Amino acid sequence: MINFLSLFKKCSIHPLFWAVAAIGILSGRFVETIMVFVIIFVHEMGHAATAHFFHWRIKKIELFPFGGVAEMDEYGNRPLREEMLIIVAGPLQHFWMIGLSYILLQFNVIDLAFHQLFVMHNLFIACFNMLPIWPLDGGKLLLTVLSSQFPFRKAYRLALVTSFLCFSFIVCLHLIFSYYHLNLWFIIAFLLFAQWTEWKQQDFAHVRFLLERHYGKTTEIAQLQPINVQETLMIQEVFNEFCRGCKHQVLMKTKQGEQIVIDENELLHAFFTDKQTNCTVGDIFR
Repeated sequence: MINFLSLFKKCSIHPLFWAVAAIGILSGRFVETIMVFVIIFVHEMGHAATAHFFHWRIKKIELFPFGGVAEMDEYGNRPLREEMLIIVAGPLQHFWMIGLSYILLQFNVIDLAFHQLFVMHNLFIACFNMLPIWPLDGGKLLLTVLSSQFPFRKAYRLALVTSFLCFSFIVCLHLIFSYYHLNLWFIIAFLLFAQWTEWKQQDFAHVRFLLERHYGKTTEIAQLQPINVQETLMIQEVFNEFCRGCKHQVLMKTKQGEQIVIDENELLHAFFTDKQTNCTVGDIFR
C-alpha cells in the first residue's frame, strides 16, 4: 500500500511565508492569508500524491506565500501520460474545494462572504497556474505537449521561449491595469527569476535527460525511431535529435556510401563512460 503520509515529511515552508503572514496579521487579512496558504497546500499535494501513486521520485514540496513547487527527481524519461496527469492533478483540486465550500455554505458552517472569497482565490490560483509560463503548471504542460512532437532539447527551448513571450505580455497588462498591486510584483519577480534560471540550466536539463537514458531508467519506449547522420556529425549534435518515448537507431552513412546502424546506447556509453565528448559519429564507430 502506498504511504501517502510520507509526503508530509517532504513539505517545507519558505521563510518568506512567515514575513507575509506577519504583514497579514498587521493589515487585518490574516484569515485570507491562511486561506490562500491552505489552497496552495492542497494544490501542491494534488501534484505530489499523483506523482507518489506513479512511483515518481519526489525531492521536496516547498510552499511560498503566493504559490508552491512540488519538485520531482525525474528528467523527461517517464511516460507522457503520467506526467500530464501529475500536472493537471494540482488544478483539479480546486473543483472539489469549491464544491466543499458550497456544501458548507448550505449548512451555514461558513458565511456567504467567506465562501465568495474562497471561490475567488481558488479560481484565480487555478486559472493563473494554467498560464503557459514556466514554472507554472501551464508551462510544464506546454513542455510535455511539445516534447511529444519535437526532440527533447528543441521542445525545451521552444517551451521556455513561449513562456517568456507570454510572461512579457502578462507583465505589460499588469503595468497598464494593476501596477499598484505589490503582491503581483512579488509573483512577477519570482517568475522572472525562475525562467532566467531555467534558461541558464537548459543544457544541464538535456544532460540529465541523456544520463537517465544511459543508465537505463527510461520507462517509456513507444517506438523505434531512426536518426540519419553523416559520419562527420558531432556526437553532441546527434543527441540534440533524441526524443522522449523513443528508442533511437543511428543510421550513419559513410563517405563510401555504406550505411551502418549504431544503437543509441553505444553513443551514450562513448560520451558518458569513455568521455569521448568531442568526437564525431565516425570516430565513435572506428
